[in-house]
Amino acid sequence: MRLTDLSVRRPVLAAVASLLIVVFGVAALTTLPIRELPDIDSAVVTVTTLYRGAAPEVVDTDITEVIESAVSGIAGIRSISSVSRQERGATTIEFNVGRDIDEAANDVRDAVGRILGKLPEEAEQPQVIKSDDDAWPVMRLAVTSTVMTTAEITDYVERFLVDRLATIDGVANVRIYGQRPFAVRIWIDRRALSARNLTVADVTDALRRNNVELPAGEIKSQQRQLSVRLNSRLTTLDDFRDIVLGREAGYPVRLGDVARIAPGVSDESTIVRSNGVDAIGMAIQRQSQANTLAISERVRAEIARITEILPEGMAIEVGSDDAIFVGASIKEVLIALGISLTLVVLVILLFLRSFRATMVPAITIPVALIGCFVLIGAFGFSINTLTLLALLLAIGLVVDDAIVVLENIQRRIEQGESPVAASFRGARQVTFAVLATSITLIAVFVPLSFLPGQVGRLFVEFGWVMASAVLISTFVALTACPALASKVLRVRSQPKQREDVVQRVYGRLLERALDMPIVVLAVAVLVAVAAIPVYENLERELTPKEDRGVAFVPLTAPQGSTLAHTDIAAQQVEQIVEPLHRSGEIATVFTYTGSGQRAFRSFVVLRLAPWEERQLNVAEIVKKIAPRMGEVTIARGFPVTPAGLGLRGNSTPVQVVIGGPDYESVQEWATSLLAIAEQNPGLINPEIDFEENQPQLDIAIDRTRADDLGISAETIASTLQTMLASREVTSFVNRGREYPVIVQAAEEDRRDPSDISNIFVRAGDGQTLVPLSALLSQTENAASPSLRRFDRLPSIQLSAALAEGYSLGAALTFLEDAARETLPPEAKIGFDGQSRTFKDTSGGVGMVVGLALLIVFLVLAAQFESFIHPVVILLTVPLGLAGAVYAMAIGGLSLNVYSQIGIILLIGLIAKNGILIVEFANQLRDQGRGIRDAVIEASVLRLRPIVMTVISTVFGAMPLVLASGAGAESRIAIGSVIIAGLALSSALMLFVTPVLYHLLAGFSRPYGAKEQALERELQGPSVGGGPSVGEGSRVGEGSRVGDDAHPLPPHPVADPRRPAE
Repeated sequence: MRLTDLSVRRPVLAAVASLLIVVFGVAALTTLPIRELPDIDSAVVTVTTLYRGAAPEVVDTDITEVIESAVSGIAGIRSISSVSRQERGATTIEFNVGRDIDEAANDVRDAVGRILGKLPEEAEQPQVIKSDDDAWPVMRLAVTSTVMTTAEITDYVERFLVDRLATIDGVANVRIYGQRPFAVRIWIDRRALSARNLTVADVTDALRRNNVELPAGEIKSQQRQLSVRLNSRLTTLDDFRDIVLGREAGYPVRLGDVARIAPGVSDESTIVRSNGVDAIGMAIQRQSQANTLAISERVRAEIARITEILPEGMAIEVGSDDAIFVGASIKEVLIALGISLTLVVLVILLFLRSFRATMVPAITIPVALIGCFVLIGAFGFSINTLTLLALLLAIGLVVDDAIVVLENIQRRIEQGESPVAASFRGARQVTFAVLATSITLIAVFVPLSFLPGQVGRLFVEFGWVMASAVLISTFVALTACPALASKVLRVRSQPKQREDVVQRVYGRLLERALDMPIVVLAVAVLVAVAAIPVYENLERELTPKEDRGVAFVPLTAPQGSTLAHTDIAAQQVEQIVEPLHRSGEIATVFTYTGSGQRAFRSFVVLRLAPWEERQLNVAEIVKKIAPRMGEVTIARGFPVTPAGLGLRGNSTPVQVVIGGPDYESVQEWATSLLAIAEQNPGLINPEIDFEENQPQLDIAIDRTRADDLGISAETIASTLQTMLASREVTSFVNRGREYPVIVQAAEEDRRDPSDISNIFVRAGDGQTLVPLSALLSQTENAASPSLRRFDRLPSIQLSAALAEGYSLGAALTFLEDAARETLPPEAKIGFDGQSRTFKDTSGGVGMVVGLALLIVFLVLAAQFESFIHPVVILLTVPLGLAGAVYAMAIGGLSLNVYSQIGIILLIGLIAKNGILIVEFANQLRDQGRGIRDAVIEASVLRLRPIVMTVISTVFGAMPLVLASGAGAESRIAIGSVIIAGLALSSALMLFVTPVLYHLLAGFSRPYGAKEQALERELQGPSVGGGPSVGEGSRVGEGSRVGDDAHPLPPHPVADPRRPAE
């Protein structure tokens, strides 16, 4: 007994099955996590090391190379990239997708721990962080106060806020920007020091000797035991001033005589403002595989609790929050889901003009969609924008099966059968067609799993959710639909005539098309071939430019610029965007100068107002700002928007890495490539991150003279480090927290290169002071402010923004061609950030489309037991792809990840309609009809379900094309492809498929003929009574012939002996 038979005989059982699907789906929904995107993050671990006063070259050789060699042996590494800057080195290790972040971090910690002894003693302990150190934070917070200074705000933030936020689940790190951490500053007067015959070493040694706390043991008698604590730490600034450094003419020389001791700050390398007000910024960085929405929710809840206890005048503002886009995007998809559901039901009602008939597919849609949540939970997926998008697109597919079943039942009722008999026979008749279309659609989603890289894993959830929806809808269409139809449909007193008119007109047109197949096929070929040049000229990019509610303005001042000088450029940008801020288009302006420990870099974050509260989208706001960037004279910059799909590398989309054996060669190659890039108007602000324009003073030691005087290079180096770079000598405890004591030359003693000559060191005799001018020679030079390594090779990155209308694919192709023509073979070209993901993805899409076509072909061949019929069905696929290409060209859309997914989805949708015609034509041929009569009747009778399913799918995708708000661009991309491709292919398919079937079906025998021949040979002359072909011996086939030979269910029927057709 078939599934459809059982559902008509036992409708309560069919209802219970659907209700159980709904119950389990609702239960699963309550436990599913909510995210922006599927959990596909690569494990990314960063090792950062601070080495005060060290030049980039020193950091590169002494720290970066050592750490890279240590971690390179860890299994599962995808890439290693390092940046060495002034005083700071960062090595980022990205692991292959699927590597556990905790295991990866532990492996990195073990590797770094083994080489700690090889690092310089003055370097701080390397920090291992479970995130990309250069990744954009998911939230930026600004702490302002009308009462406190920035140093006091910093102290409060470090004491009370950072730890509370850093311990929130999913937060990798809380980085403080613009901080002014408290420290005891000792400003040495070099003249006073040399006048008293003292050196810098005397000061640092005296500080260490006098500010110690060592265990003093205990006193124990027979009755008592007392622990002894020696209070030998310096507790006030006056204690520091009274430290005796030595004696001059019998009088003690105290620290206060040769230095100014004052409370100060240890770091003034960054400036942060929120809406023009000085602030302390906190960047919340998420762990590599954490949930953005959950982090935002927890951080905001913690801020709400903290706000109640903040000091008077202090406030915490959210400068930017990625979760705002996530929540808004999910809300928009849910709204589109509701609109799509309504439109599809209205389409069915319009065609069937019966509320009772419309109930049948309308009930199957929510059952199938809710049932998907069971499989989403079983697969370990989440509720995110992509799975919701899959459910939205699935509405059109889910209702298709129900429409095919219902329409056939309705047609039989209109021909005079009773509802029960029509439900029984009608469902049985299309079972094979429903199974064939569903299996074909599911087969299309399998190749999505083969998309390479992160994007491939991203769309695995999309594909599997679509497949789950189709699977459940097939079950519901073959169980709930026949059962429901047998109960709610009624025999009409007068059959409808309008469809008959349409079918008669279509039938006559089809007869003419069959008489002139060359013309029909020529038109189809012309339509398909004409799309090829259009396709070649489409823009290619990773994702469509999305309005994520935020924009950035990165600024770069000339190398060597001071922090205050660079900040003037940031203030100019603030003035440029102020009109938009006053009008309410921009909600928050968050400025961060000194980003990445680089005084010449500044970063302005513009958080826009919610989508429904502003008139302009992010692209229009960028257009307003961009022309005025010429007013910023101190630095160069250009407004950019973040990448979609939550991918790493949000800054500039073009990131090409040139690697080689040494920095000198790589610099020469990168400079020549940069010169070519600057000639391309499509590339905005192209720059390389290795420009030797950082002013640098190179100092050489006269070692012979130094050795004669008994002065070691270590003494000279440590003296310069203390006086110029500053040195943390000891610590100062206040209110339970330890603060650094930092020694450095007074500001007026380190303004000019000649100041170095007047610093003194002690000779080997212990008495004589020798000026450094006698030991050192100086030359002014230029150096690079940072050194980059990529996959352990010295590398330079060329980055650029894209001009309006210039695609990422065109930019990368241009640079690759330029590199091929100008660079030597030993130069290694790589990609990073968005460019790398784009290259990974674009290379695999052609393979995936080909694989989808092959799988669908083989599935259809297996179902139809013929290699001819799949060819007939799939030859209409190019027409659908042509329609998608024309839609993208007319709509000004690019070929991106979303449109490529739409194209793959089109293959299944187009094949589905062809199956309906071919399968029914085969049924008629099995009954003895000729090829021409069979294909004409099959096409005419299947016209209504085909048109209904196409229009349902088109209307189901209509909210995507009309989308607005968060994430609308990605929905428009996929919706346009599906609607245009399906509409064009369906219009032509109604003629092309019958023509092809008429031409090619003659090369295959009807399945019924094969069965009869087999039966004759098996029966033989002495054997009789074998099963007739009419009894149906083909498993899974809906009904080839003799549907009515099967007994009807035990219900009263109008005319049980009426023929099927």
